Amino acid sequence: MIISALNLKGLLLSILRQSGSDEYESELVADHLVRANLSGHDSHGAGMLPTYIKNLKAGLLIPGNSVSLVSDNGSILVFDGQRGYGQRVATEAMNAAIERCRSTGLTIAALRNAHHIGRVGSYGEQCAAAGLVSLHFVNVIDHAPLVAPFGSREARLATNPLCMALPATAETTAAILDMATSKVALGKARVAMNRGEQLAPGLLLDPQGEPTTEPGVMFQESRGALLPVGEHKGYGLAFFCELLAGVLTGGGTIQPERPRLGGIINNMLTFLVDPQRLVEHNWMETEINAVVRYMKESKPVGIDVMVAGDPERKKRAERKEQGITVEDTTWEELMKAGSDVGLSRQELEGFAKA
Repeated sequence: MIISALNLKGLLLSILRQSGSDEYESELVADHLVRANLSGHDSHGAGMLPTYIKNLKAGLLIPGNSVSLVSDNGSILVFDGQRGYGQRVATEAMNAAIERCRSTGLTIAALRNAHHIGRVGSYGEQCAAAGLVSLHFVNVIDHAPLVAPFGSREARLATNPLCMALPATAETTAAILDMATSKVALGKARVAMNRGEQLAPGLLLDPQGEPTTEPGVMFQESRGALLPVGEHKGYGLAFFCELLAGVLTGGGTIQPERPRLGGIINNMLTFLVDPQRLVEHNWMETEINAVVRYMKESKPVGIDVMVAGDPERKKRAERKEQGITVEDTTWEELMKAGSDVGLSRQELEGFAKA
């Protein structure tokens, strides 16, 4: 079905409120999920909420928990997410880090033990809107590995995203690079499976380590593996996300001695920089404007030449006007999630008809 962003958000809000989140938390999480859909990242959008409700009922996600400051060493802040909604605790940690960076010029924020933080690009956008440059490294623990190291037939890592963000100028929009270090995010495989679609060749291995295009291999008891982006280069990036986010936050890595309870726990290490402490502001903006123009004025090969952040902005404009596609399987999963927290199907389906 096609559903407006407003109605989809209303559906999510009703489920979140009923499941124990207050208005602040419900609004923050629902808004984050719908913005992921609007940005073209359905893998991190509304379709994640049924997993959240499942983890909540299993005690692997604790609603109502805010971020906790573990240590404050001036420009270095360490936070614990206390298994709270990742969208909430990560936003709160970034707010504190942004405020600190205004006074120090350089801040490192370590966030550990957060439930799934969603689309990491949101935190890059948050920092860029504050006029800061940011780098974010994320790892994923508490469940079995998903991504094969380069040269391997079996999974040993998660999708370990990274994000880099640069503020907008008077002429250009913010540059936001947000990417998984696997060729495809697990959520995109879930979306393809729910739509009954195959994935492109070269993205997946089956449980025997052989190439496949069937996304369902990632959602069965004997699981396949995603492949790293850029072969050995993507594997290297994923490995360092594991080290930086897993070790330096204190949250832990995916190594097998750590417990795997079946949840989704993210650790994120963020570097924030006030660029005006480095270079003169007008010169910086002029240089950014020039290099963006230089990229976009290059000869195309049948597609628009864009810079990081443009695809999301383009998709956002389209979906705000045309609505968001929710495939039947995802819709039924949302209906079940609502039912599991005590809402009637009639009440939930009302959002599709509004």
